[in-house]
Amino acid sequence: MTVFAENKRYYSLNQAYRETFGGKIFKVPVDAGFDCPNRDGTVAKGGCTFCSVSGSGDMIVAPSEPLPVQFQKEIHMMHQKWPGVEQYIVYFQNFTNTHAPVEVIKERFEQVVNLPGVVGLSVGTRPDCLPPEVVDYLAQLNERLYLWVELGLQSTFEATGELINRAHDYQTYLDAVANLRKHKIQVCTHLINGLPGESLEMMRENVRRVILDSDIQGIKLHLLHLMRNTKMLRDYHEGRLQLMSRKDYVDVICDQLEMIPQEIIIHRLTGDAPWDSLVGPKWSLKKWEVLNAIDEELLRRDSYQGKFDLRKGGVGHAKCASL
Repeated sequence: MTVFAENKRYYSLNQAYRETFGGKIFKVPVDAGFDCPNRDGTVAKGGCTFCSVSGSGDMIVAPSEPLPVQFQKEIHMMHQKWPGVEQYIVYFQNFTNTHAPVEVIKERFEQVVNLPGVVGLSVGTRPDCLPPEVVDYLAQLNERLYLWVELGLQSTFEATGELINRAHDYQTYLDAVANLRKHKIQVCTHLINGLPGESLEMMRENVRRVILDSDIQGIKLHLLHLMRNTKMLRDYHEGRLQLMSRKDYVDVICDQLEMIPQEIIIHRLTGDAPWDSLVGPKWSLKKWEVLNAIDEELLRRDSYQGKFDLRKGGVGHAKCASL
């Protein structure tokens, strides 16, 4: 088994940062004021059914402040827990951060590129918001500093995409990854476990397809957080959505890790949600207990990331092939 850092059995983002920069890095979330084409009528209205009114930026400290002020407030809060960190990656997190004319994107990104200690950017966006001129600008940024583009795919199944009102198909995702990789831009794909109608086998199949179909360097695995004031709440109340148990979540995460090649960086294995707007699963609020349970299950299995590496002929979970 490959020796992973920090007593983990997978290649964590923290380990990758330390290998690249020689020390701890803060990933600093900001809200750059972009909207989403799935909300403003460009491709649809209402947004994905799991998305809250503030997008994915519920935890951002001061989303209405200018970007340099947001950055300073975020790192001030982080320094209270981890003093001494001097290198930062600015995470354009909220909504779709390439959904604007390229001139607007440049103006907002350049506000943070030269802030003291900034060594890189991570740009959260949708696969259908990467026209050639935007990809060209991202390619220029990739020559200047450390860059990730994070694509919110969530599921590879078209029926799921329709059910959650995603408003783009799987091929659009594949094309976006291919266009980014022409410029050697690092791509991190987001998948959500626990979406309405998806079985554990489908969740495993999502990882299998993404690994075999697209040239990605990172993956972010989320638990579905059911939030107040979202359209998905109706699915829950009408019985179309069953919230995952912690055991099922831990088991499927370990199955997914076993399929993922060891060189792919694991950006996240669960997420954060504000306790006062989370409907469920409530066990997800104890994030470190969930991460510890994943570590313990991998140890119990005597397993690790890449044990059944799909790109080296591993089959992963047997039921994946039957879908």
